[in-house]
Amino acid sequence: MIIDLHTHSLVSDGTDRPAEVMRRAARLGVDVIALTDHDTFSGHAEAEAAAHEMGIEFVPGMEMSTTLGGRSVHLLAYGADTSHAPLLEELERIRRGRTERVPRMVARLEELGVPITVEDVIARAGGDSVGRPHVADALVAAGHVADRAEAFNRYLHDGGLAHVGKYESPLPEAIDLLHDAGAVTVIAHPWGRGSRDVLDGDTIGRLARDHRLDGIEIDHGDHGPRDSAMRGELRSIARTHGLLVTGSSDYHGTGKVGHEIASETTAPGVWERIRARMT
Repeated sequence: MIIDLHTHSLVSDGTDRPAEVMRRAARLGVDVIALTDHDTFSGHAEAEAAAHEMGIEFVPGMEMSTTLGGRSVHLLAYGADTSHAPLLEELERIRRGRTERVPRMVARLEELGVPITVEDVIARAGGDSVGRPHVADALVAAGHVADRAEAFNRYLHDGGLAHVGKYESPLPEAIDLLHDAGAVTVIAHPWGRGSRDVLDGDTIGRLARDHRLDGIEIDHGDHGPRDSAMRGELRSIARTHGLLVTGSSDYHGTGKVGHEIASETTAPGVWERIRARMT
């Protein structure tokens, strides 16, 4: 059984329609697939219908933007009640923070001699979750950079020349909020992109003990080769604190190279435990 619990569509910062993500998963032999767009559930209906048509199991997911110790931490959620008002209000606040920073980023880029417009950025977004990848896509379309990677490396990375911060939920409170909405919570790529500085073993343990964090995504391209020391250390932390261990592609279509669907997967036994906890 092939299980991939972390993918994105153009509803957030992927490049494929939700239905195409499902069709691609089916072509690649996937049995269980989650759509986890950033801070939104708006792609679920289309994805679920396509998954049903393809004969694969659809998992309703989401990747929530959170912060801990001044660092951005991404939190995967599975099976949340998509009508839970406090959660919807918080997701709207996060999305609003994304959108409201776009004019400031555009202004900084203008000062740097790489002009684009806010309208250019919004036009690249396929849904209600606008982010830096859409600014990057606008830069590509304007001929300023070759691809998203160059846009981030030159201008948009954290602390970059055109980077502007945004609102993110405090991680402990986000875990609690998602549990209130009936979701299973898994920290995405916990030691990727500098997050290791704030997510050491003791901190992960406290999140498990005090906030009932369910799991951590260990088998992910940001954690090096499958036999890497980093993955081994994370598995030890997971065992110590009784956390579920997931693996996922973090597929974004052409928006992120090296993350093909099912390039990393979750063990069937872990998926069964996640499904049992989804309410």
